[in-house]
Amino acid sequence: VALQQIAERSQGDDSTLTLIMLPRLDSMTTKGAWFGALESFGVTVKFDAIDRRNLPQWIAQRLQQQGQRVAGGEEGQRTLQFFADRVEGNLLAAHQEIQKLGLLYPITPAHADGILSFEQVENAVLNVARYDVFKLSEAVLGGQAARVARMLDGLQAEGESEVLVHWALSEDIRSMKRVKDAMAAGRPMPMALRENRVWGIKEKLFERVLPNIGDTTMANLLQAAHTVDGIVKGLKQPDWPVSGWQALHRLAGMMCAQCAVPTTAAGRR
Repeated sequence: VALQQIAERSQGDDSTLTLIMLPRLDSMTTKGAWFGALESFGVTVKFDAIDRRNLPQWIAQRLQQQGQRVAGGEEGQRTLQFFADRVEGNLLAAHQEIQKLGLLYPITPAHADGILSFEQVENAVLNVARYDVFKLSEAVLGGQAARVARMLDGLQAEGESEVLVHWALSEDIRSMKRVKDAMAAGRPMPMALRENRVWGIKEKLFERVLPNIGDTTMANLLQAAHTVDGIVKGLKQPDWPVSGWQALHRLAGMMCAQCAVPTTAAGRR
């Protein structure tokens, strides 16, 4: 209501510029009266985030715009993946690192092809990645163990709260349990997901991993989440690390092990 009132009162007022930044909105939210008022009395600009899966290709396109490219084949893919790991979650810094490569290795008659080696990228590109807890959740559900470990280290270095990271991981475990219980009660998976407000990327991830998680595994994950809850709040638990971050690494690793789908199994499905 407050945003709607601000939008309506701004009509005809050229002395004040109000900038409203919002997270990604779903289609239902954009149909609300407050958002309609913002669109009617102002200008909306949508910027879609570049997700981790598409980041290497985005980097390659930006390099191409300044006449540079990586080597072909496996070496080039390795270079782009390394670059993406260094700048994930920080597109402004990624843009700056790309520009830096243009200054360090300019197109010259002796270097007309503009090909960048892995060593050149490794030596030039700084580690400027920024992670958020919700992207961590997607990586865990995707079974991306190496990326998850790197993200947890990054979140710790950035001073993120252990309690918040634990909440994100444990909430996914609880959501999976609620969906499985709903399915056991006879609801189809799509209905169970909607009832438990699992949308978008997580909906697809849940659809992939839930059939592979049995009741015993689910119970073990719930117990592990309960144990880590105590650790991040200062309690000691037998056979678990004393450090909250180490315990989070272990919990996330347990989840990744269950969410990673073997290639052969995926092929059969």
